[in-house]
Amino acid sequence: MKDSADPRRDLPSVDRLLSMEEAAEIVVRWGRPAVTEALRTVVDEFRVQLRAGTRETSQIREADILDAADDYLSRRDSPGLRPVLNGTGVVLHTNLGRAPLPQAALARLVAVGRGYCNLELDVESGKRGDRYEHCAAWIRRLTGSEDALVVNNTAAAIALAVNRLADRRQVIVARGELVEIGGSFRLPEVIRASGGMLVEVGSTNRTRVKDYQAAIGPETALILKVHPSNYRIEGFTEQTELADLVRVGREASIPVAHDLGSGMLLPGLTPLLPAEPTPGESASTGADLVMWSGDKLLGGPQAGIVHGRQEWISQLRQSPLLRAFRVDKLTLAALEATLALYANPGSAATEIPALARLVEPAGSVRARAERLVQSLEPATRDRVRIVDLVSLVGGGTYPGVGIPSAGWRIDGPYARVEEACRSSRPPLIGRIEDDAFIVDFRTLSPGDDDEAAAALISRVLGPGEAHSDV
Repeated sequence: MKDSADPRRDLPSVDRLLSMEEAAEIVVRWGRPAVTEALRTVVDEFRVQLRAGTRETSQIREADILDAADDYLSRRDSPGLRPVLNGTGVVLHTNLGRAPLPQAALARLVAVGRGYCNLELDVESGKRGDRYEHCAAWIRRLTGSEDALVVNNTAAAIALAVNRLADRRQVIVARGELVEIGGSFRLPEVIRASGGMLVEVGSTNRTRVKDYQAAIGPETALILKVHPSNYRIEGFTEQTELADLVRVGREASIPVAHDLGSGMLLPGLTPLLPAEPTPGESASTGADLVMWSGDKLLGGPQAGIVHGRQEWISQLRQSPLLRAFRVDKLTLAALEATLALYANPGSAATEIPALARLVEPAGSVRARAERLVQSLEPATRDRVRIVDLVSLVGGGTYPGVGIPSAGWRIDGPYARVEEACRSSRPPLIGRIEDDAFIVDFRTLSPGDDDEAAAALISRVLGPGEAHSDV
């Protein structure tokens, strides 16, 4: 028998809530079935709170239930993907979508995506065209390669090459280059899943030319060199140069593929970072296939870019797997626009957001942080300190290499500050360091992101009931 004194019985019924005048606007906005479902969910949540003693009946008004239902539907139907403010100091943050797209790429996305396009149509001849040619021409021009191809990502490029060139045959890789790509995807597993038979050579820290030569046999179909972009081996080490591998491959008539990973397209664009081998340098050295990412140091959309000798690219084009790995019109539009920016290297570093964040002097970053701290209310400003920081490239590139930076340090109940910033719209994602909430201004673009972040911090730290516990 139910207790007549049970406070849960005092909650209004869903039917009563729906009949209220205040509910009419919510029903118009979301529809009666959705509002009914939301009210049932919210009422059930309040019942749980009453049962647990965390809330009293007197604290629950009918208007509160309606507001909670409206908020529930807003959160339920909000886009899963939404913009965030990156205050982590990691420029190519994989969890935050890696490289922001240049304005030119965004414009091309809109222009191509809003209607039809010549994805696979040769407008001049009226015949069927080749979707891959839209970017291949730029890649050939910028790398000096004979031909090029674009797929989903670099892992797809490796899988395609192994499956087409070395299915049920041997792929030689140095033991120290068997990297974990990310998300627990390991190169040996990618090779085996693609049909290749992995042959490890050398030791973890030292691999010589003779190790490759000794491993070559009748079943050897591919030599793969992998740039260990997401880790470093230091000390007693030795690596085989790409030029030596090319010579070994030529002598044995075996193609050599070079996975560059990060893809710094042109030298000298990031003076704050050590030099990286470029795709063009790998191609000129003689690698038959060169593979790298579109959304790392290139600063474009996610893509796996493959270029090299025409005979091997042609082989990849004939693979049945290419359809599974092919990219759509939006990726190609954004990638083509990004590649075109490299025609003028002088402006590429300013027009490509990822590069702009990597080349900004630390003094400039600090000046932005200092200027915006003055926009805070005095009480809020007292909780914020300007500090020198170290930013990271991210995206599995330049492991152990830090970039001098600057930003804000917020002491006190940092966990609550972090949660409040992360729960805001848009969320501000920073980092916890030395018992403080850190906002690194290097990854906040000038004039847009940094001003939005400052306004958000002002709200979070300012007076008001919503943030009384911060």
